[in-house]
Amino acid sequence: MPVVLVDVGHETDVVPIFIGFEEALSIARGVDAMDVGRPLTHDLFLDVVEELGGRVRRAVVTREESGTFFADLHLDTPREATVVDSRPSDALALVSRTDAPIEVAVEVFESARRPREEFDDFDDIREVAL
Repeated sequence: MPVVLVDVGHETDVVPIFIGFEEALSIARGVDAMDVGRPLTHDLFLDVVEELGGRVRRAVVTREESGTFFADLHLDTPREATVVDSRPSDALALVSRTDAPIEVAVEVFESARRPREEFDDFDDIREVAL
């Protein structure tokens, strides 16, 4: 199972979020702005939001319960700003396709942070699968 390391600007610590392989691949494709021809699910969702006049504002990892992380996706729409409950992997895949920031609640960072060097031996999914 891949892991996403959320770097929140801390010098030595990250928040590791374990996700599925396909979700990690989608995030990597977004980070690298990789065009695979036809839109994948996250590309499609972003296209729909933008075609309807919306914009992805940010992703926020809001809490962690028993090793499961929860996130909110903040959107601007023509009617109003709104927040949508999201799996962190989906929120990260969407913001990786935009310039929107990723935020981690302070209490989540404090309870879930791990030293970055614990993950030094992990392979970058872009080197393994893309």
